Amino acid sequence: MTKEAARKQLGLPAQERIVLFFGFIRKYKGLDLLLKAMQLVKLKNEANGAPPVKLMIAGEFYDDAATYQNLIKELGLTDYIYPFTHFIPTSDVQYYLNACDFVIQPYRNATQSGVTPLAYHFEKPMLVTNVGALPDMILADKSGWVAEPNPESIAAGIEELYLQGEDHYLPELRKGKKKYQWDQLVHSIVDLAK
Repeated sequence: MTKEAARKQLGLPAQERIVLFFGFIRKYKGLDLLLKAMQLVKLKNEANGAPPVKLMIAGEFYDDAATYQNLIKELGLTDYIYPFTHFIPTSDVQYYLNACDFVIQPYRNATQSGVTPLAYHFEKPMLVTNVGALPDMILADKSGWVAEPNPESIAAGIEELYLQGEDHYLPELRKGKKKYQWDQLVHSIVDLAK
């Protein structure tokens, strides 16, 4: 599915710059850090006359939704957020991943994330924070960007993703996604059984 078709399906503008936070919304996943980073990106783009970056939030709240909604208002981001804050059925995942430019995983802590293989599958460059095994799953500046788990570093990483552009990351994403395919899992299980 093309980005344009996915955006049409979700009712999103075709030409905007849109990043994606995907998955259950829990404190450790750092959505609050990303929102603060988005404010920094917004302010810098306004100062430089650059087009805005919008944030699509796709996932169900497992924390108090009001905390995030209040933060969005406090940071002046209401017009910069596309909230799809409900359960996303498997059949609809393709729309959100295809509609975005980049996938942002601003985790405070994590061992790994199922979002990373999804980003590889849909060939979406990603930003991950330098926690747990997340940085081990991407090749920095080849399939994405590694940031520290703070708003300033995440904002700088988002800027770097747009500076490089999606096409810069495609060769490594196409190569890297092969390790997340079913045949690789089957071979690993067979090898383990031996």
